[in-house]
Amino acid sequence: MAGFVKFTVGERVEMLCPHLRDGQRVTDWVAGEVTQVDQRMVAVRFDTEVYTSNGWLAPERTLWCSHGSRHVRRPGQPAEARTSR
Repeated sequence: MAGFVKFTVGERVEMLCPHLRDGQRVTDWVAGEVTQVDQRMVAVRFDTEVYTSNGWLAPERTLWCSHGSRHVRRPGQPAEARTSR
């Protein structure tokens, strides 16, 4: 796991995921707050509705992602993954 970015509870992050923006569903970076971490995963809670990878609304507006995923980053880091579709 060397080289993986680790996050801490309370940290602000951005996640690439489907969410609502101005009433429209988009897949783009959205800001959230880390609410839980373990050795492999990070939970991020959002202020807007977000969707799971299979299209369901995420319970409690929270999504889980691995620490090393290209879909989670600290604010201001360059985008490596796709943006809005």
